[in-house]
Amino acid sequence: MDEIERQSEDRAWTTAKTLAEALPYIQNYDRQTVVIKYGGHAMGETAVAKQFAADIVLLKLMGVNPVVVHGGGPQISAMLDKAGVKSSFVDGLRVTDPDTMQVAEMVLSGAVNKEIAHWITVAGKQADVRGVGLSGKDAGLLTVEKTRRTRRDPDSLIEQEVDLGFVGEPTRVDAKLITRLIESDADWVPVVAPIGVAEDGQTYNVNADTVAGALAGALGAKRMLLLTDVEGVKGKDGQIIRQMTLAEAEGLIADGTATGGMIPKLQTAMAAVRAGVEAVVILDGRRPHAMLVELFTEHGAGTLVRAR
Repeated sequence: MDEIERQSEDRAWTTAKTLAEALPYIQNYDRQTVVIKYGGHAMGETAVAKQFAADIVLLKLMGVNPVVVHGGGPQISAMLDKAGVKSSFVDGLRVTDPDTMQVAEMVLSGAVNKEIAHWITVAGKQADVRGVGLSGKDAGLLTVEKTRRTRRDPDSLIEQEVDLGFVGEPTRVDAKLITRLIESDADWVPVVAPIGVAEDGQTYNVNADTVAGALAGALGAKRMLLLTDVEGVKGKDGQIIRQMTLAEAEGLIADGTATGGMIPKLQTAMAAVRAGVEAVVILDGRRPHAMLVELFTEHGAGTLVRAR
């Protein structure tokens, strides 16, 4: 046996050992729902998107019921720039006027949503795993109301309402369609764009993290994975915190350890856990196979937020 054959055999035995060690975790997630929020700048990289889709297919074939909720901020910004429409943000939320809303829906429910669903279908072709592209407007999935935000005037110190335009917050999730897809004999993977409808029929743009949390709660998901552009939540020492309770997460926000975009992610995680999700994990979606490491290994990936 030459060196190349020996290395190949070693890899085979290592793979078999890894699969055997994963058995308890595979059984733990058998027929369990995992909601995955997919977003960040990595979405725009074809190679990363294809790897993400392949991992989703693997989850489905291992008995997990993955439900994908995606963002698309960078893609919306790129399209707005092409159209000459300027964007502004308040507390990380895009101020959405009628022109911006039209572009946001076109990008999220159209290009981005269908591309993700397509890559899942391509990756799962041999086993007939198929991505199904949806938005919150389909089958009354996501009912929303206009988001209200206030800011303190630096001169008068008076709280003033900020009009974010067509930005919404979930008020009701009707997950019957998602449930039917999950329970089907066919291997469907729902892919949801964060667009919702108010009671008056008006369409709203909704933060994808918020939609993922609301949907995970409605589905009683075992896990919600927030795939981001960071490794996880860092403590004061700069090291990744592997696990934390709701109280500890609240403390990180209160004492200023959590800043910027991490605050709404922690708030989303806490809201999902309170809604009945067993735990939420904030992890780096740019790393290949991060979801598999989190779900099927002892080490895990990122930061897990649980009730206590």
